Amino acid sequence: MSTATPTRSADAPTPRDPRAGRPKQPSIAQGTWLVAQREISMRLRSKAFLVSTGILMLAILASIVIGGIFSATVSATKVAVVSSTASVTEAAAASGALDVTTADSPEAAAALVEDGTVEAAVVPAGSVKGGTLSAAGGTDAAAGTAANGTDAEPGTTASGTDSPSGTPASATLDYDIVALDSAPTSLVQLLSASPQVVLLDPSDDADWFITYIIGIAFGVVFFMSAVTFGTTIAQSVVEEKQTRVVEILLSTISARELMAGKVVGNSILAFGQIAIIAAISALGLTITGQSGLLGLLGPAIAWFVVFFVFGFVLIAALFAATAALVSRQEDVASVTSPVTMLVMIPYFLVIFFNSNELVMGIMSYVPFSAPIGMPLRLFLGDAAWWEPLVSLVILLATTAVVVVIGSRIYANSLLRTGARVKLLEALRG
Repeated sequence: MSTATPTRSADAPTPRDPRAGRPKQPSIAQGTWLVAQREISMRLRSKAFLVSTGILMLAILASIVIGGIFSATVSATKVAVVSSTASVTEAAAASGALDVTTADSPEAAAALVEDGTVEAAVVPAGSVKGGTLSAAGGTDAAAGTAANGTDAEPGTTASGTDSPSGTPASATLDYDIVALDSAPTSLVQLLSASPQVVLLDPSDDADWFITYIIGIAFGVVFFMSAVTFGTTIAQSVVEEKQTRVVEILLSTISARELMAGKVVGNSILAFGQIAIIAAISALGLTITGQSGLLGLLGPAIAWFVVFFVFGFVLIAALFAATAALVSRQEDVASVTSPVTMLVMIPYFLVIFFNSNELVMGIMSYVPFSAPIGMPLRLFLGDAAWWEPLVSLVILLATTAVVVVIGSRIYANSLLRTGARVKLLEALRG
């Protein structure tokens, strides 16, 4: 008896492909972006993150507005001039120190002083008669009659002493300042011509306060963003290890894609926060009339954003790699403390050594402190044009090396639970 080999008819069903029901494996870019999207959506749904961000923005805006209000309270001195003395006050009026009113005649200018419309008047020398000659220092001497009732001699200064040349100090000027009952000291100082001063050992004490404030601002923004988002990455890594969620994730994507997604997602949030802070600062300075300060700060803020982009990726990769070494939330702080110190040290250095050119110069080339040191040096004008470019290249190279090493540590430690994984073991694999 012969047996015929069964043949498959055209209508017979084909065998089922066991891989037909599996989802398509995502590419590296798709896997990374999926994790990044999850990190972003989780943070944006967090009330604590939204509230803290709102408070930070309000604090920055309030500081700018309050600073503008305080600067605006220093009102300009109201002064009356005539056409022949208008040039005397041009420079001070252009800087906003004087509020100038033009009168038709010296008598009209003096009348504005008498009725309180202006604080003083600048008129041609000798055009207003009958007044009392006064010195800005407050020691009065009369043109013919001194304030203390004694006669003042020609060639005697207002302080009652003869000038070295034997002529009154005001004799070289072709205008007088007319005031009501006291010498307008601030106006006299504005119109005074000071001699040139040669400094043998100049210091930056005059700019120390604004330098201190700008340095603190750069340090606080970088420190808060790096620590806040870095800690979030570390806690997320340990949480996934502790709950074994990481084993499910690794069945779909690789460990390096998972780490890259966390870094990318939190970096986008940090960059967005920095961009909003920069926009609020620019808007606040413009609205409060501090455009001059904005012009000085603009280039430094732009460089800060550039350095922050790569500096944050460096810090985020370190937080993710070190957190993968442990499996409990209680161990996160201890294992990430070296990374936190790398962020804190530049913050304290800029507080205590912001006026030290040597320390700031070193900070501007060290990758962990370059996002603070280099923008501050650019604001002070201490850095040459090529220095930020060299510092940025160093930061980029360091970030690339740290990301490669960090991803190796992360991949080799992610599935190890229990005791803390030693760093050398994680590097060896």
